[in-house]
Amino acid sequence: MQIKATTGRQGWWMLLLIIVLLVIDQVIKIWVKMTMIETQSYEITSWFYIHFLENEGMAFGIQLGSKLFLTLLRIVAMGLGAYYLSRLIRRQVYGLGFIACLAMIIAGGVGNIIDSLFYGEIFTSSVGQVAELVPWGEGYGSLFYGKVVDMFYFPLIKTTYPDWFPFYGGEPFIFFAPVFNFADACISIGVIALLIFYPRTFAHMLDGVGKRGQAASGSSSID
Repeated sequence: MQIKATTGRQGWWMLLLIIVLLVIDQVIKIWVKMTMIETQSYEITSWFYIHFLENEGMAFGIQLGSKLFLTLLRIVAMGLGAYYLSRLIRRQVYGLGFIACLAMIIAGGVGNIIDSLFYGEIFTSSVGQVAELVPWGEGYGSLFYGKVVDMFYFPLIKTTYPDWFPFYGGEPFIFFAPVFNFADACISIGVIALLIFYPRTFAHMLDGVGKRGQAASGSSSID
């Protein structure tokens, strides 16, 4: 009874964490879309800008295949991730901190899925104008073809490549150049925390996934 109660509490805490992160992510994105024109910037400090961009790629604007492929890939990946997270919670093998890192990654992935799935249907274009929330089907795109909203820009270092530098000599250099969103940050923080604070636990989990995969391929039973 105590194990079941602990499992239930951990599951509810992780669900609450995911919901809170999703709400924060969507509130920021909707505020940006409904108050800013794409490419518009607000300078908070010399190294931090709210810079509105939309992209059809993965985290930090990375491109990988077609838009439909990317959206479906996200859905499948997050679906498998949520299923596996629920299994880990039920088994009570790993600590709360490790599980929370996984939950952050899933929340970030789902946050960007929401953009890709629905924003094209419910928002007008942000190009040259502030987007408006419209009835379903009257937006700038269609289901699965929405653009992901990015807004955080941290040009920590602005300088110029030295003239002797190959290929880029004399050209501007910015560190850190990518524009990203809160969902991307959740994914990055979750992954970095796993690698820094739980490297052995993470390796053990991956090893367990591999062993179960081998067992499944050679037997009709997974467990």
